[in-house]
Order: sequence, then C-alpha cells, then structure tokens
Amino acid sequence: MTPRPGRAAGPRTRLAALAAAALAACTGVDLLAPAEPPRTPRPPPSGPAAPSPSGPARLTIASIGVDTDLLRLGLAPDGTLAVPRPPHEDRAAWYTGSAPPGEPGTAVITGHRDSRRGPSIFFRLDALRPGASVRITRADGTAAIFAVDTVRRHRKADFPARTVYRHTPVPSLRLITCGGPFDDGRYRDNIVAYARLTAAA
Repeated sequence: MTPRPGRAAGPRTRLAALAAAALAACTGVDLLAPAEPPRTPRPPPSGPAAPSPSGPARLTIASIGVDTDLLRLGLAPDGTLAVPRPPHEDRAAWYTGSAPPGEPGTAVITGHRDSRRGPSIFFRLDALRPGASVRITRADGTAAIFAVDTVRRHRKADFPARTVYRHTPVPSLRLITCGGPFDDGRYRDNIVAYARLTAAA
C-alpha cells in the first residue's frame, strides 16, 4: 500500500512517518504515489529572483527529449498522491500540494517511466546529467529555469523522504519516476532528479 499523508500531525511528524515507511511499488503503468511533502513558509530566496506566483503549465527538458503540458494533481480519495491516468498517462504532473516551481520551497513533478503504450514521459530521466537545464513555463507566461544537481536511484524500501521532500529556502525541484529492476510486474526503485533554480524569464 502507498503511505498516506498524515492529516492531523504537523509537517515534522508527517515527514518522520514518510521516512520510516516503505513506499508502494509502481508497475509499468502505475507510478509511485509520493505522499504529501511538508510546506512551511520561509524567507525569500537570495539567489536568482523567483517569478511571481503562478502554476506550472509546461515542462521542457531538451537533453532527454521531454516537452509536455503539465497536469495538476492533488491527493486521491484514499489520501495518496494522484498520478496521471489514461488518456493522460504519458504526461507529467505537478503535485499541487508542493511549492509552485520557481517559488521558495520544493516543487514536485512526477511522471511514468512507461505505460501500456511503451516508453513514457520520464523514460530517460535517469540519463540526465548534472548541469542539464529544466525549463518550466508557467501559466502567466514566465519561466523558471532549473539546473540538475544530481540524479539518484533510491530503493523503495529505503526511500529518503526527508531528503526528497524537505523544504528548501530557495526554489528547488524534484522530478520523480520509477526505475531499477523490474520484478514481478513492478519497479523496485525510484529515480529522483534534484535541481535548483538558476534563472527566471
């Protein structure tokens, strides 16, 4: 089962529970549903000026051939994170409970590695290299441009929720999909790209 975000507990309690829980395995169709990351207000970033608040509309990662409209998904009825479903399973999705990309905090975008149609939007996520550019065009026409710091593969059983979902005082981004060995109809690992804001346009 996918761990549910705690509704009554505070952010620190929820995060501790996430760090201790084994995340659900995803199959070739159903992406891991990351539980809700905490959101805590922080002072404005001291790096590149963040764009004015606006939800993300499009994701472009030229180095791995990603160019897609973004879905906006929240929580499913069972309290887990909703994931892209047919006929939109080959699009990426911004989790609306995370920071808007380009604003202080951690923005979370998920996508399938593959689907019934074949390779999906994040099929090559693990091919990203440090320094790769990630552009998120926002609904107001501005853009938040991130640079990849690292791409890591995490075992689901040891998923580092605190590292992945922690609030950052400057705008940061996490791109998440499945990966690693495919066994008994499911991937055993998750691929997470960690990126930071470098420019706003």
